[in-house]
Amino acid sequence: MFTGIILAIGKISAIQRKAGDFRLQIDTGKLPLQDVQLGDSIAVNGVCLTAVELGVRHFCADVSNETWERTTLSQAAVGTAVNLELALTPSTRMGGHIVSGHVDGIGKVVGRRQDGRSQRFTVQVPDGLAKYIAEKGSICINGISLTVNEVNGALFGVNIVPHTLQETTLDTAVVGTAVNLEVDILARYMERLMRGEAAAQPYGGVTEDLLKKSGFFG
Repeated sequence: MFTGIILAIGKISAIQRKAGDFRLQIDTGKLPLQDVQLGDSIAVNGVCLTAVELGVRHFCADVSNETWERTTLSQAAVGTAVNLELALTPSTRMGGHIVSGHVDGIGKVVGRRQDGRSQRFTVQVPDGLAKYIAEKGSICINGISLTVNEVNGALFGVNIVPHTLQETTLDTAVVGTAVNLEVDILARYMERLMRGEAAAQPYGGVTEDLLKKSGFFG
């Protein structure tokens, strides 16, 4: 588990094809690795990866085809900057929200504008994820815990303060940039719980009948 508070900006230093999938080497910048052990989880642009090799200032992680295809790692190249966060410890401050590192899909930046000292971003999400995003709810973009300012269909807006711009890779994002998205874990489980015993049956999506059975209509 993570909180979405980025600790460092790293850089992909090697991409290796390995027995049908991939291994990445990531230079960790100022990320402290002293207490990291083999097998520990590290979030890379919001993607939970397992450290399989450790150096003084780098680690290596294997990436399955599933993760490769469902995240922006497939668009990365040697030299690509990435946001890094170590997994939670019992004493870690919960400064963001609960982040699993299991990316739900890829969004796209469709707007960016100045707002005082902050930047306002508009992001388009895949249609299947739009239902999980709510105004003033939480969203994880490239591993960064953010508050949703507004929602309009498959578009949502976030405000990025100067500190977050400086300490993450969002400052390099422009219109057209692809980003990893993880919706609030509570929204995913709520949908599943609403189905009750029907959860064991094939899923046809949220319907009016499902909402009625869940008590949302009188």
